[in-house]
Amino acid sequence: MANKMVKKIFVVDDDEMMSTLLEDYLTTKTFHEIKLFSTGEECLKNLREQPDVVILDFNLNSENKDAANGMQILESIKKINKYIHVIMLSGQDAYGTALQTIRKGAEDYVIKDEDAFEKIVAIIDGLS
Repeated sequence: MANKMVKKIFVVDDDEMMSTLLEDYLTTKTFHEIKLFSTGEECLKNLREQPDVVILDFNLNSENKDAANGMQILESIKKINKYIHVIMLSGQDAYGTALQTIRKGAEDYVIKDEDAFEKIVAIIDGLS
């Protein structure tokens, strides 16, 4: 499986169903501790727990327009700890958006499609 067993994964998505499905999928792949957050602000408050990976929804503020979006949270995570791996998850199939998130420090950009969860596991397995 992985070179390093990932101990802590944060899933940040304001779509509760998506978060729960992803948590269930990751749990079946034997990853250890998975924590769900519906806002980026909640994630940032809990970074002291030092997650290995943050799976971050690009369109975080779709429900609450006052909340920070995924790009803002990505930038904040990288300022706090540049070693946390961030995987951006998005419904947008836009090359420019993907490139922008990678340039800002995301490990990868995964489009929410039928293969998204498998892609996320493959990315996590490839992390050292």
